[in-house]
Amino acid sequence: MATIEDFQKLDIRVGKVIDVQDFPEAKKPAYKLTIDFGSEIGIKKSSVQIVALYKKEELVGKLVLGVVNFPPRQIGPFVSESLTLGVPDKDGNCILITPDKDFSEIGGKLF
Repeated sequence: MATIEDFQKLDIRVGKVIDVQDFPEAKKPAYKLTIDFGSEIGIKKSSVQIVALYKKEELVGKLVLGVVNFPPRQIGPFVSESLTLGVPDKDGNCILITPDKDFSEIGGKLF
């Protein structure tokens, strides 16, 4: 069973997507996101399998939640520096977890 101390080890922040690129080398359809997590964390890259539900144009400027303190992960030729959080829809496609207010603080930490 996880403890509150385990949860507190995760650094989950609000980020703003500033760039989206196709990731044709990925095994499953994916995008490469560039996300601004604010002045304390900075800019991080993330690979996300959200092609089924999101167009690149609608992602730029979108607020997302991401884990920013996992070690970088090599995904094919790309290094993912953060884990963008999502939940499955009824078909198993990823729905991004986003703050419900657009004025959420970029870099704000989940508590």
